[in-house]
This record gives sequence, structure tokens and C-alpha cells, in this order.
Amino acid sequence: MSIVLDLGGLGPADLAAGPSALSELMASLHVLAEPEHHPEAAGWAARAAAAGPDLRDELSVFAPLWARFRCRLFFPRALPLAASLDEELAAVAALPAEDFLELVAPGVLGTNAQSVPPARELRAGTAAAEDYARRCLRRSYARGELARQLVAAPLELRERLLAVLRAADTAFFAEDWRTLRTPLEDHAREVRRRLMIRSPADVLTELLPTAARVGPGERVRLDKLQIDEVKVAPRPLVLVPSARVWPHLTVKNEYPSCVVVQYAVRGTTPAEQLTLRDLHHRLMALTSPARMELCRHLLGEPITTSELAARLGSSEPQVSRALRTLRDAGLVRSTRDGKLVRHRLATDVVQRLGHDVLATVAR
Repeated sequence: MSIVLDLGGLGPADLAAGPSALSELMASLHVLAEPEHHPEAAGWAARAAAAGPDLRDELSVFAPLWARFRCRLFFPRALPLAASLDEELAAVAALPAEDFLELVAPGVLGTNAQSVPPARELRAGTAAAEDYARRCLRRSYARGELARQLVAAPLELRERLLAVLRAADTAFFAEDWRTLRTPLEDHAREVRRRLMIRSPADVLTELLPTAARVGPGERVRLDKLQIDEVKVAPRPLVLVPSARVWPHLTVKNEYPSCVVVQYAVRGTTPAEQLTLRDLHHRLMALTSPARMELCRHLLGEPITTSELAARLGSSEPQVSRALRTLRDAGLVRSTRDGKLVRHRLATDVVQRLGHDVLATVAR
């Protein structure tokens, strides 16, 4: 499963890279709403969560907008990129009501699997609006209530949302952004330099550890639990580096806005990030009772193939095949000591496996 970006036809004027304060605020709010799969940000989240109860209640109301399916409102929609959070919030405040509805309604529903009626049909009392609110309610009570408020009074909801975002900025984000902004801008400057001398596909695969070029042309596969193929041109491609988005990799592709890829900059992510295929291999390697028994012996001490065969009452070829499967999955390390080769369980890899599963699924 993956998202394939077709970058063919993009010229220098169609490529942009830069941090977005609003996108980073959204990523930060996601961490606060779903801290269980952001253990790397536990310290920051504990400090930010100390905001007053009124703000926490309001953030809970709007949490569906920054859940797994991120609302398009929080990402750049056109070039040039805004210079500050104030500029981005001012642009949200200036949106016509229908444009605001168009951007927010899919975020409230929280899925691409169901279509959302055009904004002009989402008027209070219409059959389309009532059906939309019911579908949101089936996904969760919080989404249903937010949908009801959005349809009834979109501009009032916008003012309430803007007030919440400004309050979050005052309470914790502004201080955080002062620390994060400069390194993100430095990173983006380097990305823009690379884009001037390298193809966008090459740059993207360098930036994203789980991305790879595929087939002919400027096509890049992004390793995610989604299936989609996105032809970017003639729209711009905007790369938005983030310090808070990991383990997620977010791709926003709604027409007619630019295509956005929000990704974690290196230094904010673990050294190793598994592809879905690598994760599958590791999990499958542990499904065999015989290989699990072998792991128990490998955990205690370095041991040779012949010693393992004697312990297990198996032939050396059988043990060698099992070891090869575990080693290919990265679960066993083998070292040569003279004429002997000893094997040991990669306990650090096994210990990380639960977190790796969560991070890969959440990507």
C-alpha cells in the first residue's frame, strides 16, 4: 500500500519548501489530542497540556480537525507561503463562507472514503446537510456535533476556531515556535537549494526515509497505509518540514489547492524507520513457533548453528534456514569468531517492534 506522486511537468516555479506555523500548530495539537503514539514528545506534551481547563475543553471540541485525517484548512493552499501564524490566521478569517465550508467539512467527516456535498448544498435544513451530519455522527458523537454546528453557522464556528487557535498560540505554541522556527527554516533553505540542482523526485526520496522512486519518469512511492496516485502538475508542490508531525507523513491533495507533503525533519525521528514491507517481514518471522523457540535460545548467549541444532534436536540445515529468515528480518545478528559464527537475538530491535508497529501504522 502506498501513495504514488507523479512529479512530472513541475518547473522551478511550481516547487516550494518552507515551514508553516499553522501546520505546525495543527501537528502540535494532534500530539496533545493523541499522545499515545507520540512518546517522543511526552515531555513537551505534558508541559503544553498544563493549559487551563477552558482551553482544553475547546481543543477537545475541535480535535476531529487534527485527528488522523488532517483538515485541509491547516495547510498552505497557494504560493507564496505565509510568513507568520498571524498571516495564516488572517487568511482563514478572510475566506468566503463557502470556501471555509469546502475546506472544513471533509475534515469534520474525517475520511476520503465518503464524499462530501459541495459547500453550496451544506445549508441548514437541506437534505444534503442532514445526511452529512448523520454520517459524521456515525463516525463519532464529537464529529456529529461539530458537523451540526458547521452547517448551522459556519462563520460563527470559524470565529470560535480562530479564538481557540490564538489561545493555544498564547498558552504554549508561540514559545515552542520560537525554538522550532529557525532550524525548520534552515532545513527548508537547504531543500530549496537541492531543488535548484536536483530533480524533485530525487530530493523527495532523500528527504523521506521510506520513500522510493518507481517506474519511469518522476514518480515517487510514499510508504503509507493508503492507496492513491496523485498527478501533481499543473498545481504546485509544497514541502512542509515539521518537528512535531512524526510518525505521520501527511499528503494533502484536494483540488484546486496545491499538493502538500508535511514530513518530519531528520533529528526529530528515530534513526531507523521501517517500510511496511520490512515490518511485515519482521512480524511474519515471529509467527513460527519453531523460530520463536530458536529466539529463546538466542536471547541467552551467543551460540553457533551446530549448538542450536543440538539443543533443539533439529538438523543444521533446518536451523540455518530459520536463522536466515530471522537475520533477513533484522531480528538476529551473526558475528564471526575465528572459524565459528555465533548468533544472538537483536534484543534492541525486538524491544522496538511494538513502537515500530505503531509508528508504521500511524504514518
